[in-house]
Amino acid sequence: MADTYASGFQERFYTSSDGLKLYARDYRPNDTASAARLPVICLPGLTRNTRDFHPLALLLSRDTTAPRRVIALDTRGRGNSAWDENKANYNLAVEAGDVVTACAALGVERAIFIGTSRGGLILHLIAATRPDLLEAVILNDIGPVVEAEGLARIRDYLNGGRRPEDWNAAADIVKENHGASFTALDEEDWREMALALYRDVGGRPVADFDPAIAEALKSVDLSRPLPDLWEQFESLRPFPLMLIRGENTSLLSMETADEMARRHPSLILQTAEGQGHAPLLHHGDIPTAVRAFLASCR
Repeated sequence: MADTYASGFQERFYTSSDGLKLYARDYRPNDTASAARLPVICLPGLTRNTRDFHPLALLLSRDTTAPRRVIALDTRGRGNSAWDENKANYNLAVEAGDVVTACAALGVERAIFIGTSRGGLILHLIAATRPDLLEAVILNDIGPVVEAEGLARIRDYLNGGRRPEDWNAAADIVKENHGASFTALDEEDWREMALALYRDVGGRPVADFDPAIAEALKSVDLSRPLPDLWEQFESLRPFPLMLIRGENTSLLSMETADEMARRHPSLILQTAEGQGHAPLLHHGDIPTAVRAFLASCR
């Protein structure tokens, strides 16, 4: 399967505070007027990477009206970022610190952030510890409460099932895992998702993250309530906030979304129709909603 992700960005590497080589994609508009607009920084989910954001990043950086610089980060242990020998460092606090380091290394003093799933949890911590970095926030199918049912599904498909022999099989596996909740996707979407999830190693697709990240989920006791981040969510109140919720998600309940709206009265709730966890941000009417939200930001 051909790689469709090889254009439109500059590859950037930087070093974490503990010496890991980390990776980012830097999408820069051609027009000089875009320099006056704040950049967009994209943070991926638990085992995901910069490729999830590629179609949206191209749309935003090449927007004919108000293009913006877009930076997508590979969290440590994912994508092109180095794996950590100390597996305990795969935690929200360390990963939030890496985002702060990325901003300094890439010359970003303030930005609009998009956080998908775990990336959104990281943004809760950044709001509480480094609010000066935030101009506005988009949370993609994540909030202060993570539903155990949804986390169990993620644990099970990451740690089970067959490994693909070729790219057709990779697309089939992705569809088997997510087809029931992503009814809006077609065959090309499944192939594109496979390209985002897997790395080509000698012509064979291999999951593009440190297996220790998935392994750690096995030790989480899902019979007990998971810790929530409502205290950190309060730190998001001063900022414009959009919440994208998959219509068929099992990770973010409607009850939690409603409570988020109650605590943040100006929150914009956007439903990703026909999608589960976590919605593809370049699909359906999501890009239009994101562009409208960005238009209200400086």
